[in-house]
Amino acid sequence: MTNPHWRRRDAVLMSDRPPEAEQRLLTTLGDPVLARLYAARGVTDPAELSLRLGDLLPAASLTGLDQAIQTMDEAIDAQQAILIIGDFDADGATSTALMMLALREMGARVDYLVPDRFRYGYGLTPEIVQLALTEYSPSLIVTVDNGISSHAGVALAQQQGIRVLITDHHLTSKAVPPAEAVVNPNQPDCQFASKALCGVGVAFYVLAALSSLRRAAGKSHTPLVQWLDLVAVGTVADVGVLDHNNRILVANGLQRLRQGRCRPGFLALLEGAGRNPSQLTAQDLGFVLGPRINAAGRMDTMRIGIDCLLAPTLEAARPFAEQLEALNRERRRVESDMKQSALAMLEARRAFEKNTLKTMALDKSDLQTCTLETSTLDTSTLEKSTPEEHWPQRGIVLADRDWHQGVIGIIAGRLKEQYHRPSVVFAPADDSATLYKGSARSIAGIHIRDVIEQVALRYPETILHFGGHAMAAGLSIVPEQLEAFQRAFEEVLQEADERHFQPMLFTDGALSADQISLSLAERLSQAGPWGNGFPPPVFEGEFDIVSEKILKDKHSRFQLRPAEGGEWLEAIAFNQLLPPGNTSTRLRMVYQLDINEFRGQRRLQLQIVAMEPV
Repeated sequence: MTNPHWRRRDAVLMSDRPPEAEQRLLTTLGDPVLARLYAARGVTDPAELSLRLGDLLPAASLTGLDQAIQTMDEAIDAQQAILIIGDFDADGATSTALMMLALREMGARVDYLVPDRFRYGYGLTPEIVQLALTEYSPSLIVTVDNGISSHAGVALAQQQGIRVLITDHHLTSKAVPPAEAVVNPNQPDCQFASKALCGVGVAFYVLAALSSLRRAAGKSHTPLVQWLDLVAVGTVADVGVLDHNNRILVANGLQRLRQGRCRPGFLALLEGAGRNPSQLTAQDLGFVLGPRINAAGRMDTMRIGIDCLLAPTLEAARPFAEQLEALNRERRRVESDMKQSALAMLEARRAFEKNTLKTMALDKSDLQTCTLETSTLDTSTLEKSTPEEHWPQRGIVLADRDWHQGVIGIIAGRLKEQYHRPSVVFAPADDSATLYKGSARSIAGIHIRDVIEQVALRYPETILHFGGHAMAAGLSIVPEQLEAFQRAFEEVLQEADERHFQPMLFTDGALSADQISLSLAERLSQAGPWGNGFPPPVFEGEFDIVSEKILKDKHSRFQLRPAEGGEWLEAIAFNQLLPPGNTSTRLRMVYQLDINEFRGQRRLQLQIVAMEPV
């Protein structure tokens, strides 16, 4: 019997899709495996598989678009100083670079400013407006990937005679700031059909509409398709949901990257990472390019990342790429130390709770008040936690006075993955530690921004500021409110459906022995783009073990044969070993079809996601 935590994806969606959907896809594609995969991801019409740019949603339904492009058009014609205010992640960096490149080609006087996350925080704050006034003297401020909650910053800019245009994609439940124009598909009453655009996607739509306006008027303009590589990287790195519209943007940007028709900065980063552009997948944008760009904003200043993307030649981009590579190595080191500290903290708390329950029989609610900071815990004798262990609370909230603010989002994501719990990680905003900045990551079914908003509504004193979207959010608190926030966070999560907190691995069912082939692996690699909301295919099945080898004491390499018979196959399981003393010669496993390239040879390799002896 299959592991109860493994479920077929198509069975989950069966009630939501027409029964004839898969047959229509099969008729169009002639490929039963692809038809099954697409249907299981909610595709009901073959037209949804078209990735032509002409199938993008029209821009006209974006609220505020007409006023936005009119404002920018006037600023360009009058040669007014335009200042782009970006964000310090990959979405913000690609958005900023896209605005700079396109506006320059349309003849604008334009510069950019990205807040130092360690000094100014996120968004168009009054402090950022004051900095802009002092150093740039703009007539028009354009925000990218931020601004939807920046009421105070907009007000100060307007008091100083600066017009403000907001482009953003983050959620808000409040009235938007009274800027010159606000373009955000997630603002109230916006009728744009896709709410999944990331900041760079919104910037792309605005600039494309502006270029069309100027072309019609006989003014300088530019084709935006030449920068779809920026849109693709920003969207995937920001874990944007790959609905049909975003898949079109990512697929076309990925094609430019594979062909080398992209920003020299991306080529320099791939060169440093030892990756061949022609073999990139959509996932590589998030796991290879995204982290290197993000490292600038996490460890230093995002100007390094943006200047890398703006570099006009490969030679000019290489020094920036080398800096980003070094910063990414430093980020990995800091992340490793922080993760071990966080895991030790959780184990200390678990041990404390177990011991307290044994000796004092306290009510579980009393345990919520135990300290959440490693500086007060002795973790020297505790073992690291293991991924399969159950965390008793619905959420995880951790903080440490010595943690690096730029890496807390990664740690929250790691904890979320390991324990399958919404996780919030805090670090001091500055050396004084009088303010904590937090980063939250969530699991499917739990809208983390809404959870934090509920905490703020019920206990207004616990949170100073917050913002974000379904799977990620940021917030600020004072350290004295840490335990109160944790209790309130747990209270809200206790009201959610219990099923969301049960880890579940969705698969695409089994493949027959003759379907498991290099040919299918190659078709799947071209069939995406796969990513958030359109997950890469994973299959399940039983295999006989022909041979097994342990690599570096933590990885497993196998030669396997399908249980039904057939040729033996290569397989690898990263960070997974069979139980000690295992004598079974058969595996039940979940796997992906991968292509192993070595010395010009391409061979099929199964990449094992999860396994258990039969």
